[in-house]
Amino acid sequence: MSSRLRIGVALEGAGWHPSAWREPSSRPAELFTPGYWVDLVRLAEEGLLDFATIEDSLALQSSEQGRPDDRTDEVRGRLDALLIASRVSPATSRIGLIPTITTTHTEPFHVSKGVATLDYTSEGRAGWQVKVSGRHDEATHFGRRSHPGADAAWGEPAFDALVAELFDEAADSVEVVRRLWDSWEDDAEIRDVATDRFLDADRVHQVDFEGRWFSVRGPSITPRPPQGQPVVVALAHAEVPYRLAARSADAVFVTPADAAHARSILDEVAAAEEAEGRTGERLRIFADIVVLLDEPGGERAADRLRRLDALGRPLTSDARIFTGSAAELADLITQLGAIGYDGVRLRPGVLTDDLPRIAGGLAEELRSRGLFHESYEAGTLRGLLGLAETVPNRYAIA
Repeated sequence: MSSRLRIGVALEGAGWHPSAWREPSSRPAELFTPGYWVDLVRLAEEGLLDFATIEDSLALQSSEQGRPDDRTDEVRGRLDALLIASRVSPATSRIGLIPTITTTHTEPFHVSKGVATLDYTSEGRAGWQVKVSGRHDEATHFGRRSHPGADAAWGEPAFDALVAELFDEAADSVEVVRRLWDSWEDDAEIRDVATDRFLDADRVHQVDFEGRWFSVRGPSITPRPPQGQPVVVALAHAEVPYRLAARSADAVFVTPADAAHARSILDEVAAAEEAEGRTGERLRIFADIVVLLDEPGGERAADRLRRLDALGRPLTSDARIFTGSAAELADLITQLGAIGYDGVRLRPGVLTDDLPRIAGGLAEELRSRGLFHESYEAGTLRGLLGLAETVPNRYAIA
């Protein structure tokens, strides 16, 4: 089904509602166990979802924008997203796995071999969600760069300049990673016992990247990943991150508030692609939606949201918050597809309640409308997202 919509899910702790861990179905004692994450991704795979993203950061979660808080009534602490994905990969077989990895304070050489390794352990299902860090507390974990300070905020020249720098650095980081993925040609490994040749040295290349933030010679120590170029995605809300996505990514997650905003975002992303001179494959665009679904024959999602809000901090989000039935959510997703979105990334309010309803009732509703697949039609994440599965190597010898 070439015109089908792509559906992904964003995994975060116990769920995207701050009080999700309090629900009877939740498993707060298991948040730092591999079995919890394996169960979640397997459930998403049973529903034929195209991909699962795994959230991460370099500081504790916070209710404050860009700074730490002192709350003790919400989930705090996480496992490393890339390592979670690596643990989950052999326990699944078809769903794409996209961990979040922060470029700020992180060396692209490490990212390249980590994601390449995930692509091998998942047999071609790896992606990378690029993230930047402008938080002061994250910078203090490393001490390698200056920061305007803990009280710095949007609109202040020093902070805005830092943000612009971070996104430029992220673009360079992705470029280095992509070059390192290509530094081994696909047939560089000969493995010929008779001639004592394991490697064709002429097909392993230095990348020789020189930039403001990185000087990387290469080659990688990991052979070219099975996908050639694992999928790169970014979350974006405004022009600067839109341009990062247009310059560096295969797909972008955006946060439309309503239909009019959804259309204007498509125009802004198209303008970013034009400004960056993007050629080749167009950027795949996914709308993020925080989702609380009605319990079939039970509690309405709107009532559940009010109950959860009353337990602690009310849910707020950069993305639209949806409450209602699977059919009503399918209506919204159908509308987004009709105006040009490639699909959606759904953020379950309570993972143990809303993910089963996404993988079950919602997926079935979309299938009944001819908008979602009946089975996995590709073995790689690139294929699932409709991207070319064969990617030319920039260093390949003619």
